[in-house]
Amino acid sequence: MKMAQSGVFVGIDVCGRVLDICLWPSRETFQVANDQQGHEALIARLKMFTVKVVGLEASGGYERSILKALFAAGFTVRRVNPWRVHCFAKAAGILAKNDKIDARAIAQFIALIPDRPTIPNPQAEALAELVTARRQLTEDLTRAKNQAAHVSQPLLGRLAKRRAESLKADIAELDKAIADFVASDAELARKNALLRSVPSVGPVFAHTLLAQMPELGQLTNRQAAALMGVAPYDCESGQFRGQRRIFGGRKHVRDVAYMAAINAGPFNPILKEVRDRLQTAGKKPKVIIVAIMRRLITILNAMLRNNTPWRTA
Repeated sequence: MKMAQSGVFVGIDVCGRVLDICLWPSRETFQVANDQQGHEALIARLKMFTVKVVGLEASGGYERSILKALFAAGFTVRRVNPWRVHCFAKAAGILAKNDKIDARAIAQFIALIPDRPTIPNPQAEALAELVTARRQLTEDLTRAKNQAAHVSQPLLGRLAKRRAESLKADIAELDKAIADFVASDAELARKNALLRSVPSVGPVFAHTLLAQMPELGQLTNRQAAALMGVAPYDCESGQFRGQRRIFGGRKHVRDVAYMAAINAGPFNPILKEVRDRLQTAGKKPKVIIVAIMRRLITILNAMLRNNTPWRTA
C-alpha cells in the first residue's frame, strides 16, 4: 500500500559500489548497493510511495544499470546536469558535500526546477557506447602520434609508433561496427541517410549526432543550438553591452561539429554563403565558425523533423 503523500521526489547519488538516496520533502535518506539486488530493494521501497520523479546525475556509466531498472519499473526519471545541481546547491546554501548531501541536493533540484524527463532510448545508448569508445581511441592516437614526434629516445619512438598503428586498426574496426549497427536499425539508418545527404556531414559527425544528440528533430532551432552549445547568450547590464557568448551544451558533439563547420565552406554552398557574408562584415574567425555550426545544426534539426533530405534550392 502506498503511503499517503502528495508526491515524493527521489534524489540518487551514484557511485560504483553504492547508491545514496534521499526522499523529498521528508528528507529521509538510505543507501543500497549498486547491483541487481540493491536495485530490486530500492524499487520495492520506492513503490511504497507516490513517486513523481527520480533524479540522478550522469556518473561515468555507473548510472546505466539503475537507470535501466528504474525505466523497467515504470518510474519517471531525470538524468540531471551535475553543474546545474552544483550551482543550485550553492544558491540554496548547501556548502558541505558528501554523498547523502548530494542526494538531497538532487532531490530538491528536481522538485523545484522543472525539466523534461529522460526518455529511454536503448539503441541510442548502445550506439553512444561505441561512439564514445571511438572518441577515446582517437584521443589516445593523437597522444601516441605526439609522443612519437617529440621523444628523443629511439625506443620510445618505436613504441609510440607501434601503439599508433594498433590504435588505427582498432578505430577502423570500430568504424565498421558503428556503421553496421546504424545500418541494422531502420530508424537510425533513415536518420543517418538524411544527415549524410548534407555536404560536409561525414560519418563521424552523423553517428555522433545519432548517439549523443538523439533529440535532434524534436527540438526548436533555438533548443537544438543550445543543446549543442552554440546558442549565443546576452552579456548586458544597464548601459553595458558586452559581447554575446556561447555557453554549456554537449561538448563532444560540439567538438565534432567544429570540424564539420571548418570543412563546410568549400563544399556546402549555403554555409559558404554564411561564411562569406560574415567575413565581409569583418567578423572574427571563431565567430564565423560558431555561426556556421549554429546554422548547420538548425538545418539538420529541420531535416530530421520534416523527414526531408538536403537540397540547395
